Amino acid sequence: MDSIYRSEEMCLAQLFLQTEAAYACVAELGELGLVQFRDLNPDVSAFQRKFVNEVRRCDEMERKLRNDSSKFFKGFLEREIKKDLIPMLDTGENPDAPQPKEMIDLEATFEKLENELQEVNQNEEMLKKNFSELTELKHILRKTQQFFDEVFFLYFIFSEQVNGLSRN
Repeated sequence: MDSIYRSEEMCLAQLFLQTEAAYACVAELGELGLVQFRDLNPDVSAFQRKFVNEVRRCDEMERKLRNDSSKFFKGFLEREIKKDLIPMLDTGENPDAPQPKEMIDLEATFEKLENELQEVNQNEEMLKKNFSELTELKHILRKTQQFFDEVFFLYFIFSEQVNGLSRN
């Protein structure tokens, strides 16, 4: 009888995979969620490992997805997807590992979206700057108009007084 306080049966296994099949095999094992990988080369630096470039590309794509530099754009991509009624597949916590070709497509898409987001951020900053400048000019024009209204009023009163004196 199994108890909730006991771990499941485990075994230690060592896999030897061909390089061409390694990605598909590791992806399938990861999707099952029943394995834990141990590092058999802890002394090897990250730069000396195989597939380090692929891992870096994945890290870079994750960074692009999580890039919320402005509080205005927090969740920007998700809001835009929902606004355009684009169906999103809810795969739960861990979606299936994409195939290498799909990774290239995802990378290109993320690059494009990141560039668009940077452009939107730049436009936002430019619009804020323009708004501030125009608001400042609006206040200057109002004060100038107020000044000329007062000068005109004083001129009108002064000319009335001068005209009143000249009639007498």
